[in-house]
Amino acid sequence: MTRVKKGVNALKTRKNVLRKVKGYRYGRSTKERQATEAIFHAGNYSFAHRKDKKGDFRRLWNVRLSATLRQSGLSYSQFIPLLKQKGVALDRKILAGLAQNQPELFKKILDSVR
Repeated sequence: MTRVKKGVNALKTRKNVLRKVKGYRYGRSTKERQATEAIFHAGNYSFAHRKDKKGDFRRLWNVRLSATLRQSGLSYSQFIPLLKQKGVALDRKILAGLAQNQPELFKKILDSVR
């Protein structure tokens, strides 16, 4: 059987791995084995945190809405059932954006719900 030297492929793989870990600290940015391990963990974290991000944003919208509603003398937990009773189909993301960027429009919505 002929001998296969994999120098070209090994260098290409190593170059791609080290390109992905640019900016990592210590040996993870320079040593191939540590870099491969770092890439593996980074992939796991990014998958898990893509799911977490959705909940994080929902919590942020709730906090923003709550802060705006407190100024109007209403709590978040009182406001959401009022929205459902009146049949307002705006979600928390839209409401939080309106509360932050267009307070006068949010106030109109608040008055129509009350």
